[in-house]
Amino acid sequence: MSAVGGDLFQGEARDVSELCPEVLVEGELRGDMDSRLQPLEGMTLRQAVSVGANELAAHGDLAGTAVRDAELLLLHALELPRSVLHAYPGRLLSGVEEAAYRSAIERRMRSEPMQYITGVQEFFGLAFEVGPGVLIPRPETELLVEAALDRLPQDRPVRVLDVGTGTGAIAIAVASRLPGAEVVAVDLSAAALAMARRNVGRHGLGGRVTLIGSDLLRDVPDVATPFDAILSNPPYVPEGDRAGMHPQVRDHEPAEALFAGADGLAVYRRLIPEAHGALRAGGLLGLEIGYGQREAIEELLGGWRAVQFLDDLQGIARVALGRRP
Repeated sequence: MSAVGGDLFQGEARDVSELCPEVLVEGELRGDMDSRLQPLEGMTLRQAVSVGANELAAHGDLAGTAVRDAELLLLHALELPRSVLHAYPGRLLSGVEEAAYRSAIERRMRSEPMQYITGVQEFFGLAFEVGPGVLIPRPETELLVEAALDRLPQDRPVRVLDVGTGTGAIAIAVASRLPGAEVVAVDLSAAALAMARRNVGRHGLGGRVTLIGSDLLRDVPDVATPFDAILSNPPYVPEGDRAGMHPQVRDHEPAEALFAGADGLAVYRRLIPEAHGALRAGGLLGLEIGYGQREAIEELLGGWRAVQFLDDLQGIARVALGRRP
């Protein structure tokens, strides 16, 4: 359920002045904005983006994405499509709209993730509800889904288990691409299961994705038919990395979905043996892993067949795969 690497530092570091000339640059304002924290009522959409970006840019952790975030928060608060911002930049904000936008900006100034403020995150081309208490799906995890889809048969029913489902992203993505798949998704968090249930309903998969409260596989009912694949993005961040993480991750996303002991391997040490007992012979185990964990995971997968690792776009081993002997 976790992610490490570049994704913990979400957003691309850019000079905000290149995107919006009114924002704060080297301590001075460009354009006609005379101060931060000024009233927004009666301002145009363009001016509101400028003021919001100024406020965000004053916080070092947020400066790299200040303009993008201010624009997205304005569109979210006013419930407007992006086309309106570009077509009618001179449209004025009402008092109600100002209050909604300022509330969103203030939440972001506390380093709250954008996805928690807007309530949505895209994953594998699908929109997912997200919110506090549940880990935000990351692009890196799409690599795990792609690997599973490439290796699972398309012409017959398959049984797939998603361990630590969070928002339900992996389970729903697999079920949406494999019409014959029966997917079981488990999580220990009641908040995560509630959100996953809403996402399952949102995508019309209630008849094919079953949600179960369980600590890994402990409470998964005994079944006569073992699973064809078990997939998991478990907690894997070492406790010692906590202090260096981006505040929007460390201070807002659930710690139990991120951290896994001193070396980040605590969950794998339990999950891999449990998965061995629940897979059919030749069944696929797919795990998301963290930076520098390849050798340790390879050792934990000793005795498994066809063990391989897939790198993410940063060249980091991000997915471990193995077949039950």
